[in-house]
Amino acid sequence: MTNPTQLTARRSPALKGVVRAPGDKSMSHRSMILGAMATGVTEVEGLLEGDDVLATARAVEAFGATVERLGEGHWRVTGQGGFRQPADVIDCGNAGTGVRLLMGAAAGYPITVTFDGDGSLRKRPMKRVTGPLEQMGARFGWQAAEDRLPVELSGGSLTSIDYVQTVASAQVKSAILLAGLNADGVTTVEEPEKSRDHTERMLRAFGAEVDVTPGGEGWVVSLQGGQPLTGTAVSVPGDPSSAAFPLAAGLVVPGSEVTVEGVMLNPLRTGLFDTWLEMGADLTISNRRMAGGEEVGDITARHSTLKGVVVPEDRAASMIDEYPILAATAAFAEGQTVMRGVGEMRVKESDRIALMVAGLRACGVEVEEEPEGFIVTGGVVRGGATVQTAHDHRIAMSHLVLGLAAAEPISVDEPGMIATSFPGFVELMNGLGADIAAGQ
Repeated sequence: MTNPTQLTARRSPALKGVVRAPGDKSMSHRSMILGAMATGVTEVEGLLEGDDVLATARAVEAFGATVERLGEGHWRVTGQGGFRQPADVIDCGNAGTGVRLLMGAAAGYPITVTFDGDGSLRKRPMKRVTGPLEQMGARFGWQAAEDRLPVELSGGSLTSIDYVQTVASAQVKSAILLAGLNADGVTTVEEPEKSRDHTERMLRAFGAEVDVTPGGEGWVVSLQGGQPLTGTAVSVPGDPSSAAFPLAAGLVVPGSEVTVEGVMLNPLRTGLFDTWLEMGADLTISNRRMAGGEEVGDITARHSTLKGVVVPEDRAASMIDEYPILAATAAFAEGQTVMRGVGEMRVKESDRIALMVAGLRACGVEVEEEPEGFIVTGGVVRGGATVQTAHDHRIAMSHLVLGLAAAEPISVDEPGMIATSFPGFVELMNGLGADIAAGQ
């Protein structure tokens, strides 16, 4: 499909079918970056070929790795044991994960590089990563506005740090650990609560020793500097954040039964599924198995009568990207769904709290906005609106799912951004019986 200026979702008949989720975005980024830092060949199966990951693939190629696409989702990265001086600016497009992890990796090498991105990425804060990297010895020069891309990084000669996070962030943790691989001494990151652990798992697959010990409510992750990485085989499971959209549609469109195969079930990524079950969702998981060092399974969602819940605040780290689609499903639930402790949503690709509140209200849903969260009161969703997405793929997909069960059609602007994480979203949804089309 060419990039339309609008997509519209209309009330759909029952959705039926079995689909496969796109590869996990977090693991796809990491497979490219670690493959480039390693010596030798890394074969990746199931890579997400979305715009964000492709930007990371181009970046590691600029840093000296050889990157080849062997077939759909099948890629080969041949690393030279580290990053080389790139010839040009590293443009990370819309990829927040990509740029923050690449900064951490690049900081460990004696190179000078400028990182940049698109208009959306230029609005996102970077000091959460550059701050600890500066403590390790990297130097940063802001090219336009402080705390915003573009920024010039000068790396090399790093020393280890013991870093205590006030807010659990897998991106910050991962950037510090990747820098720590080439720092003198032992680098540690202490988290107040557990964030996704793909970097720790994948570092081990590439041959590094990573220690994880309990600490307070979270854990302490540490690694010794100077450890070499060796190319390996990586199998990327289905992305639970992407699987959420067809599963949500299955829950809210009457008569539906939708199965998504091969979804990652890492407990630090399944907060949304836990929340849906608490809301009374008919959600079942079958065929549990291991793939790429992660547990995966096939998830089936059937149309359900949902009830509002209070989402535990300590669950936020395991589902921060899923609150938009949770809010969309909560619009059909009986009573209030309370989502607090999610201020992190305001510094994602957009201010996701503000955009979900505005979009849901435009569609006739009662929503109360708070500084660090929001409360959705469910009922009949009127629809009949065009929602502003601010170039945010998850805002767009969440409102399109909302439109599949609303009384009137719901349109979203700038839907081309959906390709950053879920290329083929419209085709997959329509293959299940959804009515999503270009235009109004």
